[in-house]
Amino acid sequence: MVTAQNFLLYLCTDRILSLGRPITEAVEAAIAGGVTMVQLREKEVSTGEFYRIALDVRTVTRHHHVPLVINDRLDIALAVSAEGLHIGQSDLPLSVARRLAGNRLFIGFSASTVEEARRAQAEGANYLGVGAVYPTGSKADAGEAIGLNRLAEICAAVNIPVVGIGGINAANAAEVMKTGAAGIAVISGILSKPDIQDAARNLRVIVNETL
Repeated sequence: MVTAQNFLLYLCTDRILSLGRPITEAVEAAIAGGVTMVQLREKEVSTGEFYRIALDVRTVTRHHHVPLVINDRLDIALAVSAEGLHIGQSDLPLSVARRLAGNRLFIGFSASTVEEARRAQAEGANYLGVGAVYPTGSKADAGEAIGLNRLAEICAAVNIPVVGIGGINAANAAEVMKTGAAGIAVISGILSKPDIQDAARNLRVIVNETL
């Protein structure tokens, strides 16, 4: 069962940004440092390889009782019995994903405006990934930064958890949490650091101090 605690420190994977370290090793270290949810993002691999990677990561997350979210691919999420699915504006429509998944998955949706956020909530999203909060090079499709004020507006406009994403690091994580966000999503701020576990631990301390 996914709780509010699971959204505090949300890791999005990216093998390119992991400095050549195996994905399972990186995820293991991040969880040891305090990551509370893991989203597996694999944009450049075949379906078969994505499935095999997801199974390996699923073994790690299950061992540590951390929810696994699959990015974009409903079929992979169901095939590996992940807890969640995260989709964006150009993916399978949210209403269709909810109908196909039923109650087997909690579903997150990417939003950058109040209108998108409210519509996603109405169509069955369980949480929102909102951003990019700050400029970021980690996601090519992140779009322009929305800033803290709009993030706060979105947090106030919906009744589901909102996770800020995009350019978040130890220097600005506290400010993101003060907008009313349920947590922060991080890619390079954890995976591109020399010590993944230490980077995650530092961010988790910052997040906890805002609660």
